[in-house]
Amino acid sequence: MRRCLQLAANGLGRVRPNPMVGCVIVKDGKIISEGYHQEYGHNHAERNALLRASELSNVKCQQSTLYVNLEPCSHYGKTPPCADLIIEKGIRRVVCCNDDPNPLVAGNGFRKLEEAGIEVVRHVLEEEGRELNRRFFTFMEKKRPYIILKWAESADGFMAPSEKGKYWISNEFQTIMSHRLRTTEAAILIGSQTYIDDRPQLTARLYGGLQPQPIVLDRRSRLTDVPEHWLHLHCETFDKVMQSLFEKKIQSLIVEGGRQILDAFIASGLYDEIYVFRSNNEYCSGLKAPEIPTIPPHRLHVIEQ
Repeated sequence: MRRCLQLAANGLGRVRPNPMVGCVIVKDGKIISEGYHQEYGHNHAERNALLRASELSNVKCQQSTLYVNLEPCSHYGKTPPCADLIIEKGIRRVVCCNDDPNPLVAGNGFRKLEEAGIEVVRHVLEEEGRELNRRFFTFMEKKRPYIILKWAESADGFMAPSEKGKYWISNEFQTIMSHRLRTTEAAILIGSQTYIDDRPQLTARLYGGLQPQPIVLDRRSRLTDVPEHWLHLHCETFDKVMQSLFEKKIQSLIVEGGRQILDAFIASGLYDEIYVFRSNNEYCSGLKAPEIPTIPPHRLHVIEQ
Protein backbone atom coordinates (compact mmCIF):
# COMPACT_ATOMS: atom_id res chain seq x y z
CA MET A 1 0.00 0.00 0.00
CA ARG A 2 2.88 2.37 0.65
CA ARG A 3 3.99 1.75 -2.93
CA CYS A 4 0.46 2.61 -4.09
CA LEU A 5 0.62 5.92 -2.27
CA GLN A 6 4.08 6.60 -3.68
CA LEU A 7 2.83 5.96 -7.21
CA ALA A 8 -0.34 7.97 -6.67
CA ALA A 9 1.63 11.07 -5.66
CA ASN A 10 3.01 11.28 -9.21
CA GLY A 11 -0.40 12.58 -10.28
CA LEU A 12 -0.23 15.68 -8.07
CA GLY A 13 -1.54 18.68 -9.99
CA ARG A 14 -2.34 16.62 -13.09
CA VAL A 15 -5.46 14.63 -12.23
CA ARG A 16 -7.62 17.25 -10.50
CA PRO A 17 -10.48 17.26 -9.76
CA ASN A 18 -9.98 13.49 -9.57
CA PRO A 19 -8.08 11.98 -6.62
CA MET A 20 -4.50 10.71 -6.88
CA VAL A 21 -4.55 6.92 -7.11
CA GLY A 22 -1.88 4.24 -7.42
CA CYS A 23 -2.26 0.51 -7.97
CA VAL A 24 0.01 -2.50 -7.39
CA ILE A 25 -0.79 -6.08 -8.45
CA VAL A 26 0.86 -8.89 -6.47
CA LYS A 27 0.97 -12.62 -7.24
CA ASP A 28 2.89 -15.32 -5.39
CA GLY A 29 4.52 -12.68 -3.22
CA LYS A 30 5.88 -10.65 -6.16
CA ILE A 31 4.78 -7.41 -7.80
CA ILE A 32 3.74 -8.27 -11.35
CA SER A 33 2.41 -4.87 -12.42
CA GLU A 34 1.72 -1.37 -11.20
CA GLY A 35 0.29 1.90 -12.44
CA TYR A 36 -1.18 5.24 -11.40
CA HIS A 37 -3.70 7.81 -12.61
CA GLN A 38 -1.51 10.04 -14.75
CA GLU A 39 -3.81 12.69 -16.16
CA TYR A 40 -7.43 13.78 -15.80
CA GLY A 41 -9.63 12.07 -18.39
CA HIS A 42 -7.12 9.27 -18.99
CA ASN A 43 -7.06 5.73 -17.58
CA HIS A 44 -7.41 5.25 -13.83
CA ALA A 45 -4.66 3.55 -11.84
CA GLU A 46 -6.28 0.08 -11.80
CA ARG A 47 -6.82 0.09 -15.56
CA ASN A 48 -3.23 1.19 -16.20
CA ALA A 49 -1.85 -1.59 -13.96
CA LEU A 50 -4.13 -4.28 -15.40
CA LEU A 51 -3.45 -3.29 -19.01
CA ARG A 52 0.28 -3.16 -18.34
CA ALA A 53 0.10 -6.71 -16.96
CA SER A 54 -1.68 -7.81 -20.13
CA GLU A 55 1.08 -6.30 -22.25
CA LEU A 56 3.79 -8.26 -20.41
CA SER A 57 4.42 -11.74 -21.76
CA ASN A 58 3.48 -14.69 -19.54
CA VAL A 59 1.88 -12.45 -16.89
CA LYS A 60 -1.63 -13.47 -15.81
CA CYS A 61 -3.64 -11.61 -13.17
CA GLN A 62 -5.90 -14.50 -12.22
CA GLN A 63 -5.83 -15.24 -8.49
CA SER A 64 -3.63 -12.23 -7.77
CA THR A 65 -4.11 -9.44 -5.17
CA LEU A 66 -4.72 -5.88 -6.31
CA TYR A 67 -3.70 -3.05 -3.97
CA VAL A 68 -5.23 0.38 -4.58
CA ASN A 69 -5.45 3.45 -2.35
CA LEU A 70 -9.04 4.39 -3.25
CA GLU A 71 -12.21 2.36 -3.79
CA PRO A 72 -12.42 1.29 -7.46
CA CYS A 73 -15.02 3.21 -9.42
CA SER A 74 -18.23 1.47 -10.43
CA HIS A 75 -19.71 4.03 -12.85
CA TYR A 76 -19.04 5.35 -16.33
CA GLY A 77 -17.32 8.72 -16.31
CA LYS A 78 -14.41 9.75 -18.52
CA THR A 79 -13.44 6.06 -18.51
CA PRO A 80 -15.31 2.74 -17.96
CA PRO A 81 -15.72 1.31 -14.43
CA CYS A 82 -12.50 -0.09 -12.94
CA ALA A 83 -14.49 -2.56 -10.84
CA ASP A 84 -15.73 -4.28 -14.00
CA LEU A 85 -12.21 -4.71 -15.36
CA ILE A 86 -10.96 -6.08 -12.03
CA ILE A 87 -13.69 -8.71 -12.14
CA GLU A 88 -13.00 -9.49 -15.80
CA LYS A 89 -9.27 -10.06 -15.16
CA GLY A 90 -9.91 -12.63 -12.42
CA ILE A 91 -8.45 -10.74 -9.46
CA ARG A 92 -8.93 -12.78 -6.27
CA ARG A 93 -8.47 -10.11 -3.61
CA VAL A 94 -8.58 -6.31 -3.45
CA VAL A 95 -6.84 -4.41 -0.64
CA CYS A 96 -7.87 -0.76 -0.34
CA CYS A 97 -6.79 2.28 1.64
CA ASN A 98 -9.79 4.66 1.51
CA ASP A 99 -13.49 4.49 0.77
CA ASP A 100 -14.51 6.89 -2.01
CA PRO A 101 -16.75 9.70 -0.66
CA ASN A 102 -17.95 10.54 -4.17
CA PRO A 103 -21.70 9.78 -4.18
CA LEU A 104 -21.29 8.15 -7.60
CA VAL A 105 -19.08 5.49 -5.96
CA ALA A 106 -19.61 5.51 -2.15
CA GLY A 107 -19.50 1.76 -1.51
CA ASN A 108 -20.84 0.65 -4.88
CA GLY A 109 -17.37 -0.32 -6.09
CA PHE A 110 -16.78 -2.60 -3.11
CA ARG A 111 -20.28 -4.04 -3.39
CA LYS A 112 -19.78 -4.95 -7.03
CA LEU A 113 -16.46 -6.67 -6.28
CA GLU A 114 -17.87 -8.67 -3.36
CA GLU A 115 -20.91 -9.75 -5.35
CA ALA A 116 -18.47 -11.15 -7.90
CA GLY A 117 -16.80 -13.24 -5.18
CA ILE A 118 -13.72 -11.06 -4.72
CA GLU A 119 -12.38 -10.66 -1.18
CA VAL A 120 -12.18 -6.98 -0.20
CA VAL A 121 -9.92 -5.65 2.59
CA ARG A 122 -10.47 -2.00 3.51
CA HIS A 123 -8.89 0.81 5.58
CA VAL A 124 -5.21 -0.18 5.18
CA LEU A 125 -3.05 2.93 5.87
CA GLU A 126 -6.28 4.93 5.89
CA GLU A 127 -4.87 8.09 7.49
CA GLU A 128 -1.91 8.19 5.09
CA GLY A 129 -4.35 7.90 2.20
CA ARG A 130 -6.48 10.77 3.48
CA GLU A 131 -3.38 12.90 3.90
CA LEU A 132 -2.30 12.29 0.31
CA ASN A 133 -5.76 13.09 -1.06
CA ARG A 134 -6.60 15.81 1.44
CA ARG A 135 -7.74 18.11 -1.39
CA PHE A 136 -10.18 15.52 -2.74
CA PHE A 137 -11.61 14.60 0.66
CA THR A 138 -12.04 18.24 1.69
CA PHE A 139 -13.80 19.00 -1.59
CA MET A 140 -16.16 16.02 -1.31
CA GLU A 141 -16.87 16.19 2.41
CA LYS A 142 -16.92 19.96 3.06
CA LYS A 143 -18.26 21.01 -0.36
CA ARG A 144 -15.51 23.57 -0.81
CA PRO A 145 -11.95 23.71 -2.12
CA TYR A 146 -8.95 22.79 -0.01
CA ILE A 147 -7.64 26.26 0.92
CA ILE A 148 -4.00 27.33 1.20
CA LEU A 149 -3.20 30.78 2.54
CA LYS A 150 0.11 32.18 1.33
CA TRP A 151 2.05 35.34 1.98
CA ALA A 152 5.59 36.72 2.14
CA GLU A 153 6.88 38.69 5.08
CA SER A 154 10.03 40.38 6.31
CA ALA A 155 12.04 39.00 9.21
CA ASP A 156 10.19 41.39 11.52
CA GLY A 157 6.74 40.49 10.20
CA PHE A 158 5.81 43.09 7.56
CA MET A 159 4.19 42.37 4.19
CA ALA A 160 5.27 45.69 2.70
CA PRO A 161 7.56 48.56 3.74
CA SER A 162 6.32 52.06 4.53
CA GLU A 163 7.95 53.56 1.44
CA LYS A 164 6.01 53.39 -1.80
CA GLY A 165 7.53 51.77 -4.87
CA LYS A 166 8.71 48.39 -6.08
CA TYR A 167 9.93 45.92 -3.49
CA TRP A 168 10.68 42.20 -3.32
CA ILE A 169 10.48 40.21 -0.13
CA SER A 170 11.12 36.71 -1.46
CA ASN A 171 14.45 35.74 -2.98
CA GLU A 172 14.78 33.82 -6.26
CA PHE A 173 14.60 30.39 -4.63
CA GLN A 174 11.47 31.30 -2.66
CA THR A 175 9.84 32.70 -5.80
CA ILE A 176 10.48 29.47 -7.69
CA MET A 177 9.10 27.52 -4.73
CA SER A 178 6.00 29.70 -4.84
CA HIS A 179 5.52 29.02 -8.54
CA ARG A 180 5.98 25.32 -7.96
CA LEU A 181 3.20 25.46 -5.37
CA ARG A 182 0.96 27.10 -7.95
CA THR A 183 1.36 24.12 -10.30
CA THR A 184 -0.03 21.73 -7.66
CA GLU A 185 -3.27 23.60 -6.99
CA ALA A 186 -6.33 24.23 -9.14
CA ALA A 187 -6.76 27.97 -8.67
CA ILE A 188 -5.28 31.09 -7.13
CA LEU A 189 -7.35 33.95 -5.70
CA ILE A 190 -6.68 37.61 -4.96
CA GLY A 191 -8.89 40.51 -3.93
CA SER A 192 -9.79 43.49 -6.09
CA GLN A 193 -7.37 45.85 -4.33
CA THR A 194 -4.41 43.56 -5.01
CA TYR A 195 -5.49 43.42 -8.65
CA ILE A 196 -5.69 47.22 -8.85
CA ASP A 197 -2.34 47.77 -7.10
CA ASP A 198 -0.21 45.01 -8.61
CA ARG A 199 -1.84 43.62 -11.77
CA PRO A 200 -0.29 40.20 -10.97
CA GLN A 201 -0.06 37.46 -13.61
CA LEU A 202 -0.75 34.62 -11.13
CA THR A 203 1.09 32.09 -13.31
CA ALA A 204 3.66 29.38 -12.65
CA ARG A 205 5.96 30.74 -15.38
CA LEU A 206 9.15 30.11 -13.41
CA TYR A 207 8.50 26.42 -12.82
CA GLY A 208 6.39 24.86 -15.57
CA GLY A 209 3.54 22.42 -15.25
CA LEU A 210 -0.18 23.12 -15.22
CA GLN A 211 -1.21 26.71 -14.67
CA PRO A 212 -3.67 27.61 -11.88
CA GLN A 213 -6.98 29.27 -12.69
CA PRO A 214 -6.66 32.98 -11.75
CA ILE A 215 -9.58 34.33 -9.71
CA VAL A 216 -10.30 37.83 -8.47
CA LEU A 217 -12.87 38.42 -5.75
CA ASP A 218 -14.54 41.72 -6.54
CA ARG A 219 -17.35 42.03 -4.02
CA ARG A 220 -17.95 45.72 -4.80
CA SER A 221 -17.81 45.25 -8.60
CA ARG A 222 -15.00 47.77 -8.99
CA LEU A 223 -13.13 46.08 -11.84
CA THR A 224 -13.81 46.45 -15.54
CA ASP A 225 -10.61 45.16 -17.16
CA VAL A 226 -10.21 41.60 -15.83
CA PRO A 227 -8.81 39.24 -18.54
CA GLU A 228 -11.35 36.89 -20.09
CA HIS A 229 -9.62 33.73 -18.86
CA TRP A 230 -9.85 34.87 -15.22
CA LEU A 231 -12.80 34.02 -12.99
CA HIS A 232 -14.38 37.25 -11.70
CA LEU A 233 -16.45 36.57 -8.58
CA HIS A 234 -18.89 39.15 -7.21
CA CYS A 235 -20.09 37.03 -4.26
CA GLU A 236 -20.80 39.09 -1.15
CA THR A 237 -20.19 36.33 1.42
CA PHE A 238 -17.62 33.59 1.79
CA ASP A 239 -20.40 31.00 1.85
CA LYS A 240 -21.39 32.08 -1.65
CA VAL A 241 -17.73 32.15 -2.75
CA MET A 242 -17.28 28.57 -1.56
CA GLN A 243 -20.52 27.48 -3.22
CA SER A 244 -19.48 29.02 -6.52
CA LEU A 245 -16.03 27.42 -6.43
CA PHE A 246 -17.53 24.04 -5.55
CA GLU A 247 -19.98 24.27 -8.44
CA LYS A 248 -17.08 25.07 -10.75
CA LYS A 249 -15.28 21.93 -9.46
CA ILE A 250 -12.29 23.89 -8.18
CA GLN A 251 -10.77 21.36 -5.81
CA SER A 252 -8.00 23.48 -4.27
CA LEU A 253 -7.31 27.16 -3.90
CA ILE A 254 -4.31 29.34 -3.03
CA VAL A 255 -5.24 32.69 -1.49
CA GLU A 256 -2.48 35.18 -2.33
CA GLY A 257 -4.28 38.43 -1.67
CA GLY A 258 -3.37 41.31 0.61
CA ARG A 259 -3.70 41.57 4.36
CA GLN A 260 -7.43 42.30 4.30
CA ILE A 261 -8.50 39.21 2.37
CA LEU A 262 -6.06 36.94 4.22
CA ASP A 263 -7.42 38.17 7.56
CA ALA A 264 -10.97 37.56 6.33
CA PHE A 265 -10.20 33.95 5.42
CA ILE A 266 -8.48 33.39 8.77
CA ALA A 267 -11.39 34.94 10.69
CA SER A 268 -13.83 32.72 8.80
CA GLY A 269 -11.82 29.60 9.61
CA LEU A 270 -11.51 28.91 5.89
CA TYR A 271 -7.98 27.56 5.67
CA ASP A 272 -6.39 24.13 5.65
CA GLU A 273 -2.75 24.96 5.05
CA ILE A 274 -0.51 28.03 5.34
CA TYR A 275 2.72 28.93 3.54
CA VAL A 276 4.81 31.82 4.86
CA PHE A 277 7.86 32.91 2.82
CA ARG A 278 10.07 34.80 5.26
CA SER A 279 12.88 37.18 4.31
CA ASN A 280 16.09 37.94 6.17
CA ASN A 281 15.46 41.68 5.74
CA GLU A 282 13.79 43.89 8.34
CA TYR A 283 11.44 46.75 7.38
CA CYS A 284 10.88 48.13 10.91
CA SER A 285 7.57 49.65 9.78
CA GLY A 286 4.93 49.19 7.09
CA LEU A 287 2.01 46.81 6.53
CA LYS A 288 2.01 44.06 9.12
CA ALA A 289 1.68 40.47 7.94
CA PRO A 290 -1.22 38.37 9.25
CA GLU A 291 -0.83 36.65 12.57
CA ILE A 292 -0.53 32.90 12.20
CA PRO A 293 -3.76 31.67 13.82
CA THR A 294 -3.65 30.02 17.21
CA ILE A 295 -5.94 27.30 15.85
CA PRO A 296 -3.38 25.56 13.67
CA PRO A 297 -4.02 24.86 10.01
CA HIS A 298 -3.87 21.39 8.56
CA ARG A 299 -0.22 22.09 7.75
CA LEU A 300 2.05 25.08 8.35
CA HIS A 301 5.15 25.76 6.24
CA VAL A 302 7.59 28.58 6.94
CA ILE A 303 10.11 28.95 4.10
CA GLU A 304 13.10 30.88 5.38
CA GLN A 305 15.74 32.58 3.23
